[in-house]
Amino acid sequence: MKHLFAPWRMAYIRKPDAPACIFCDLPTRGPSEGTLVLRKGEHTFMVLNRYPYVSGHLMIVPYRHLASPTDMTAPEWAEMNAMLSLALKALACEYHPQGFNIGMNIGRAAGAGIADHVHMHVVPRWNGDNNFVSVLSQTRVIPEDPVVTYERLVGAIRTVEQQEVDR
Repeated sequence: MKHLFAPWRMAYIRKPDAPACIFCDLPTRGPSEGTLVLRKGEHTFMVLNRYPYVSGHLMIVPYRHLASPTDMTAPEWAEMNAMLSLALKALACEYHPQGFNIGMNIGRAAGAGIADHVHMHVVPRWNGDNNFVSVLSQTRVIPEDPVVTYERLVGAIRTVEQQEVDR
């Protein structure tokens, strides 16, 4: 029998019942290592995925509780795209990925884990990042603690924003 030790999962197991929608609750607590909220805007926020595919996997989420992007306003879409640009630049600056997956899973049938609150995934990719462990044992190996990823990306976001101000 194989054993995979993951003691950090105990916090998830023991946590109190989640609010009705985690994406509605997270931004009320603000950016921090605890929430993994990286950046807040007027209409959207950027947050690390607590259960990432790879280090740096983040999401961009509108504040409004919407099940479909067709219900988003033009300002929400514009800010989501501005956040996407910032995320791509910060990830490129700090992690040097060889590519990105960007997308939304709309509805449970499409694989949405939180189907009632639309969100965009941004996943940095490297050649060979899907190794045999994921393929053979359906287990992901995430090499970096999410708190370290949070700290690195907060710094990268500041750097990118400062570079844009300096232009």
